[in-house]
Amino acid sequence: MKALKALIVFFIFTGISFAQDAKVEANKVTQKEVAPIWPGCEDSKETKDCFNSKMNAFIKENFTYSQDADGNWVRGKSTVSFTVDEEGKIINVETEGPEAIVNKEVERVVKSFPKLKPGLRGDTPVTINYTMSFNF
Repeated sequence: MKALKALIVFFIFTGISFAQDAKVEANKVTQKEVAPIWPGCEDSKETKDCFNSKMNAFIKENFTYSQDADGNWVRGKSTVSFTVDEEGKIINVETEGPEAIVNKEVERVVKSFPKLKPGLRGDTPVTINYTMSFNF
């Protein structure tokens, strides 16, 4: 009978011990990550929304629709990927889409983005990769 009680106590404490280990693992402290910030959005409470609206306004203002050899406006979808480096500069711009002339214009506009406040991990600037699709 004593052996049975000892065995039950052993299983209870072993179970509690494992549960505590799992809690410790689940409560690890991680560093906060902050996305790059568009100029003028530094004091905004919603930096993501501000980033998107400022970027969209920039694209609308700077994108030039192209014409083909027949004088028709060229429209299409383009997917662009780029990196915001540790200094807030736009690098590694690549475009993909069926209309080469649209891709070229998207690349030009993205490369002309203003210098951003870089993304952070903790207090350290880090590179952040973006991929976006645009329909023109």
